Amino acid sequence: MDYMTVSERIQISFAVCRIGIYTCFRALCCKGTPPPRPEYDVVCVGLTGSGKTSLLSQLCSENQDNIVPTTGFSIKAVPFQSAILNVKELGGAANIRKYWSRYYQGSQGVIFVLDSASSEDELETARNELHSALQHPQLCTLPFLILANHQDKPAARSIQEIKKYFELEPLARGKRWLLQPTSLDDMAAVKDSFSMLINVLDEREHEPVQI
Repeated sequence: MDYMTVSERIQISFAVCRIGIYTCFRALCCKGTPPPRPEYDVVCVGLTGSGKTSLLSQLCSENQDNIVPTTGFSIKAVPFQSAILNVKELGGAANIRKYWSRYYQGSQGVIFVLDSASSEDELETARNELHSALQHPQLCTLPFLILANHQDKPAARSIQEIKKYFELEPLARGKRWLLQPTSLDDMAAVKDSFSMLINVLDEREHEPVQI
């Protein structure tokens, strides 16, 4: 037999309602702000025509109609789910490349973009510039993301051809580097490549300090 009075039942009902409202309030309003995404400063280099500006503009969802080669340098904050990359893109013309090293300071990673369908002469120049960057005192310990761009072109060289021609195995031994095929018609692959770099930067950031 139920001995609760009508008044007691009402009180219990109100208590259950209050608990439910409080639970909903905490779920909606008391989650707290999500932790800020880490930011990494990276430098992006490559010859004129390699596609640096187009790739970065596409990642930032910018208009592709009026893209012109970078003549000095530009900085873009490229957002990803796990981090923000502050990318300092340097112009790739011959009269600008000699000043690249002036902008290396403060970099935490390097993006080198090459045209995998370029002429032999241009590919040789790109090879020399990459070798110079890999050995520069301010960059030699940093992670490198090397993008073999324009893979959609018929004359594009394969990743294995690029790796062999650029002598990456012996030159970059002991360094953290990634070589990825990219093109503007496959931005999912481009984003995956940048995400790989972020993972390497994050791992490096959390490495224990050696005393």
